Amino acid sequence: GEDSRNFHVSIQGTPPSIASAGEIPIITAVAGGQLLLECPEGAEPHPSVEWHREGSLLQEDARRQVLAQGRFLQLRAVAAVDGGEYSCRATSAPGDTGQLVRVQVHG
Repeated sequence: GEDSRNFHVSIQGTPPSIASAGEIPIITAVAGGQLLLECPEGAEPHPSVEWHREGSLLQEDARRQVLAQGRFLQLRAVAAVDGGEYSCRATSAPGDTGQLVRVQVHG
């Protein structure tokens, strides 16, 4: 079967710094399952949303797809290599905003 988890990432007016944000939320995924991360759309007009993994722009492939103009990141057939810090970043004015989530893969 499949295991699907959703994570709600809130985009705030001022991005939190790592020092003041407290612990980064941790999402646990099961190896071989599916993971859907959500980055809600901001205020009008819709911002351009980018997804990053471990600080680098995420490249889409057969297992990793950005959906709905960046609002969702879908990971299929999750593997240990998919673990790490993911960030969703809205690049619309006034300034960039973003949020981090850490994905751990078990199984």
